[in-house]
Amino acid sequence: MTDLPKSAQVVIVGGGIMGCSLAYHLTLRGWTDVVLLERKRLTSGTTWHAAGLVGQLSPSHNLTRLAQYTTELYSQLERETGQSTGYRQIGSLAIASNLERFEELKHGASMARCFGLEVNIVSAKEAGELWPLMATEDLVGAVHLPKDGQTNPVDTTQALARGAKVRGAKIFENTAVTEIIVKDGRAVGVRAKDHEIVAEYVVNCAGMWARDLGASAGTTVPLHAAEHFYIVTEPLPGIKKHLPVLRDADACTYVKEDAGKLLVGWFEPVAKPWGMNGIPESFEFDTLPDDLEHIEPLLEGAIRRVPILAKTGIQLFFNGPESFTPDDRYMLGETPEVRNLFVAAGFNSIGIRSAGGAGKVLADWMVDGHPPMDLWEVDVRRVMPFQSNRRYLKDRTVETLGLLYAMHWPFRQAETARGVRRSALHDRLLARGACFGEVAGFERPNWYAPQGREAKYEYTYGRQNWFDASAAEHRAVRENVGLFDQSSFAKFVLEGDDAEHVLNRICANNVSVPVGRLVYTQWLNERGGIEADLTITRESEKRFLIVTAAATQVRDFAWLKRNIPDAARAVAVDVSSAYGVLGVMGPKSRSLLSKLTDADLSNAAFPFATSKVIDLGYAKVRASRITYVGELGWELYVPTEFAQGVFDVLVDEGASFGMRLAGYHAMNSLRMEKGYRHWGHDITDEDTPLEAGLGFAVSWSKPHGFIGREALLRQKETGPKRRMVHIALDDPAPLLYHNEPIWFDGRLVGRVTSGMYGHTVGTCLGLGYVENPANGAVDAAWLQSGKIEIEVAGVRVPARASLRAFYDPANNRVKDVENATAVSAAAS
Repeated sequence: MTDLPKSAQVVIVGGGIMGCSLAYHLTLRGWTDVVLLERKRLTSGTTWHAAGLVGQLSPSHNLTRLAQYTTELYSQLERETGQSTGYRQIGSLAIASNLERFEELKHGASMARCFGLEVNIVSAKEAGELWPLMATEDLVGAVHLPKDGQTNPVDTTQALARGAKVRGAKIFENTAVTEIIVKDGRAVGVRAKDHEIVAEYVVNCAGMWARDLGASAGTTVPLHAAEHFYIVTEPLPGIKKHLPVLRDADACTYVKEDAGKLLVGWFEPVAKPWGMNGIPESFEFDTLPDDLEHIEPLLEGAIRRVPILAKTGIQLFFNGPESFTPDDRYMLGETPEVRNLFVAAGFNSIGIRSAGGAGKVLADWMVDGHPPMDLWEVDVRRVMPFQSNRRYLKDRTVETLGLLYAMHWPFRQAETARGVRRSALHDRLLARGACFGEVAGFERPNWYAPQGREAKYEYTYGRQNWFDASAAEHRAVRENVGLFDQSSFAKFVLEGDDAEHVLNRICANNVSVPVGRLVYTQWLNERGGIEADLTITRESEKRFLIVTAAATQVRDFAWLKRNIPDAARAVAVDVSSAYGVLGVMGPKSRSLLSKLTDADLSNAAFPFATSKVIDLGYAKVRASRITYVGELGWELYVPTEFAQGVFDVLVDEGASFGMRLAGYHAMNSLRMEKGYRHWGHDITDEDTPLEAGLGFAVSWSKPHGFIGREALLRQKETGPKRRMVHIALDDPAPLLYHNEPIWFDGRLVGRVTSGMYGHTVGTCLGLGYVENPANGAVDAAWLQSGKIEIEVAGVRVPARASLRAFYDPANNRVKDVENATAVSAAAS
């Protein structure tokens, strides 16, 4: 340890493939004062025993881009560093033994075309020709990705380390970090036993140890190790070299040929968490005990698929730990709790294929001060503090390992570690047939089962068992009145003498409004990208209520706090748990609420975007006239202890108005008809308000400007190169979800960002960004000048596209214009 430096620009903790990739990419960007500390030896822990599969197709556009980059990096790493990596581009073959699995694979193939991947949908016969050792009699089809590959994890890590060291990075093995030093909310270095290294940046790449290391610095890095099993056979004489990696997800099995042998591994549905009592300090290149009883049923399935395994000896039965996160996505980025402390951990058994791209974008993030693309689905700011709870992680890990090969159903819900966060109304909703989904650990009613039916999902890629029930909820909101439990909303208060000035700098819209007014706005970054999409209510001259989505609670609160100047007289408080929220929506919502309050709810007294504290039942609630469903309605912010009483009087009185309880699936179908955007799908930090059709929410001329204004002005001058459009399928049968390719006169021009069936419009709807391939404007004339098609599971479906919503584009329903006009005419 005497050779350790006293300071460094960056200290990376952990010498697996991720830590070495980050060191490599930081030095590639010119940051050469990089120190990497590994507790034992490079690759120990998990990297050394990984299978080394390098697939490219991931669940999203940007994660696929990262996997593509990893492939390109590994293919040239040996030439650059002189270190052999064992990388070979052999392709992969994913097979389906039932129609639903084949449907999933075809959806993935269509998505792959959005990303420019070479992909082939093949028959069972063609699959057998690609993999001759496989039994094919029960197959219905397969998908072949010719450019997928495999690599040697240890050699590839050493190549990355060598590349980093050549450019100046220093790597120290057998140097365990015992503390990340934090001062004034910022990481300033690390301590390795009695040696301290002062640093501008610290990065937690500690793999299975990342949770505990992060917790010691006051940060949330939820992951848990699980046992992962594979076998390696004896050599098979005459086996074809360089077979594609075989994935038989229905059998939870992957198979790769390596040096004339077969490596067969599994992602079983019920996994075995490991390390609940901590990982031994001596753990390095250790293996875990065999458990043939646990894996025997899966081995039998592998033998059915590859019969030669029954006649082949097993050279190695391997069991080693891999770390998994609660949602099967890795953790990347700057922690919300501590500035300049970054994390890259929890790679869910796909660390080898992820490390190249993740190392690149994290290096870019650190050097440039912001992520180079939308990385929300792996951003560490998505996780809630409770998710680092050890018992929660252990229980969820039983399921998450197997999810890698489970059916990725639309709307699939986690089954383990449920019921963590519940609204005060949970039991009442459950008694009325609610089927709950989970967001950020919050139980939310997605749909309500009719009397006599079980409130349980039956998954399919077609219309699921809740389709008709949700349609009835949708119609109730359009025709009468619906009641939503929206208590999961995140709610913040910003209060102080400078609150207005601070918010006006953060918000694209102008919050200098009278007390009792709501403002819909975005928070932008310096590049004009949308960091948050929310509403702000002015409760008093010095107090504002900020309401945003449950999923972005941690992210948005961190963004708010970090953009409050140190000298500003303004304090932010997260008050999410203080209020339940009830959405009363529909053309009869005014009539219903008027029965329960003496407040004047008329258009004249209570116009759209107004918020007042009113008496309702026995409670005082904040009633805000706003909507996410495109109808007249109010969101009621009720102190939590009053929520049940308010709910009860709404239900009792609502019966005479035909009121129905409505869930989030109905809210989704309603908002799709109106084209309301969803942050994380339709709008992200890569998308600007001008591209997203949200320019109406930008206040260009307000004093002192706002974050991102200059970037938006530049785009306004040149015009956005892409625009969000509304899509409606001509055929009402197919369903859209997301990432379906959009074709215009046979050319790929974009992809669907979100989709849902519109029960009022009578067909499936989508939102998506498109570009004019002729470098012209995306306007109504161009959209009508050609043939629009959406590719759904390999089939192109004719569609129409519009820049305006398909339902009530003039917002007459929201503002109750028709009723206001009728009242005015009657009065005259």
